[in-house]
Amino acid sequence: MAGAPGVGPGADAGGGGGGGAAAGLKTYFKTPEGRYKLQYEKTHSAVLHYSHGGKTVSQLTVAYLKEKPASQGSQPSTPSSSSGMRSAAARLLGSGNGSKALSFGGGNGANRAVAGSSRLGGGLGTSTNLGGSQGVTNYDGKGTYIVFNAADTLFISDLNSQEKDPIKSIHFSNSNPLCHAFDPEAKEGHDLIIGMGSGDVYSMSLRQQLQDPGRKPVAAQHYNKGDKDSSSNGCRCTSVAWVPEREGIFVVSHSDGNLYVYDKNKDGNTDCTFPAVKDQSQFMVAHAKSSKSNPIARWHICQGSINAISFSPDGAYLATVGRDGYLRVFDFSKEQLIFGGRSYYGALLCCTWSSDGKYLLTGGEDDLVQVWSMDDRKIVAWGEGHNSWVMWSCF
Repeated sequence: MAGAPGVGPGADAGGGGGGGAAAGLKTYFKTPEGRYKLQYEKTHSAVLHYSHGGKTVSQLTVAYLKEKPASQGSQPSTPSSSSGMRSAAARLLGSGNGSKALSFGGGNGANRAVAGSSRLGGGLGTSTNLGGSQGVTNYDGKGTYIVFNAADTLFISDLNSQEKDPIKSIHFSNSNPLCHAFDPEAKEGHDLIIGMGSGDVYSMSLRQQLQDPGRKPVAAQHYNKGDKDSSSNGCRCTSVAWVPEREGIFVVSHSDGNLYVYDKNKDGNTDCTFPAVKDQSQFMVAHAKSSKSNPIARWHICQGSINAISFSPDGAYLATVGRDGYLRVFDFSKEQLIFGGRSYYGALLCCTWSSDGKYLLTGGEDDLVQVWSMDDRKIVAWGEGHNSWVMWSCF
């Protein structure tokens, strides 16, 4: 078990835009929408949801299924362009309530043209038939799909179809799905991971789900982080991500400030015990005692919720943003905190990498976009003009 000081209110933020020199902060700033006043305490929730028709969409994932051998199935047409992807997402989600999406780099940190994990705010469009599962003619071949969640159901839509109705719905009876990620480079087995409001995690094969006409998960692996000695059981999942260049390894962040590392090739039902976190403000990594345990490690990152995570394109670095308003960047393989910085004020809600891994973008409750340089390890630019909290979108 290794411990290191965490970035927090009392720590040096390493070039952050408002961490150490509070006296020098402006008490207001102007945007085209009006004058904003600096608030030292926020009374509203850190996570904003947009609803439409009684449903809530909290995340959208674009999943590209690669082609199987010709002898195993048909080969539908390939996606026409990224603009087709945007239009399909717009058909499904409609428009937000003034919050602009932050877009920079590839999905989940990876520079992939048609595969990614994107969080968007919006409604479900005008479709009223969200509960049915229809037959999918190209599940065994190349195709691009949109995966999104509303209430207790995960929906899958064909990106190239003109229909608004999802072609598949997966119902979860015990909790609501909150976040998901797809790995287009998965060599075999499960390629879709789903984080739940209960803190549980599921992995499954997207192709298998499309094959089955039912509404229950098919051949899914259920993971419960099983932290028996911790009070964090039941803390909701806030973000999930596959680790680039690490086959079968994925991470899940939670609202209690913990992040767990999983191996999809290990049993998800084994008991796993980690030591209690004594100091919530300290960064600490603990490894499972047994080689058969899953999760294989727990990272305690911050006090309060981890709102979003993102890997650099090569998988070398992990970025997290939290309710405490801090960006933290880690060397993933060395399990070391490299640097961090703070928002102008309020929580940070999103983060994403540039395609070359040289820059990070963050956004949050201060309505600003921050550009961080990995070389300089500090903020190098600010983006103003948003009229609401900055959420994120990657494609």
